[in-house]
Amino acid sequence: MIVVVAAIIERADRKILIGQRRRNDTSALKWEFPGGKVRAGESLEQALTRELREELGATLVKSREIACVRHQYAGTTEELEIHFFAAQTKESAFQPTVFEQSVWVLPKQLAQYDFLPANRELVAQLATGRIKPAELLET
Repeated sequence: MIVVVAAIIERADRKILIGQRRRNDTSALKWEFPGGKVRAGESLEQALTRELREELGATLVKSREIACVRHQYAGTTEELEIHFFAAQTKESAFQPTVFEQSVWVLPKQLAQYDFLPANRELVAQLATGRIKPAELLET
């Protein structure tokens, strides 16, 4: 089992940060949320803090887990366990280093992007307003 963390970062204008995987990555040019694999000995929050620092140069201020998905991609033997977090960072502008491109989009625009299959259920919940990351961080 590979454990992964992913951050749903929502700005004050309600736009959410998404990134497109690089051309030479597995699942090339698919869209996803910032994050990555949890290392041995790391808690989920420690991994999220590290991944945001490495991928975006961002400092995690607050987070709350909003979903957990298990997924096995075709042609692989390992199952992924992805923990999605509503995340607030100190910074509002980022310098993403691991994506082909990154964009800020309104939740209703998420459906226009070709997301990794493991993200699709959460994307649908964000797009329809059933999950509002910034509001979850306030409680």
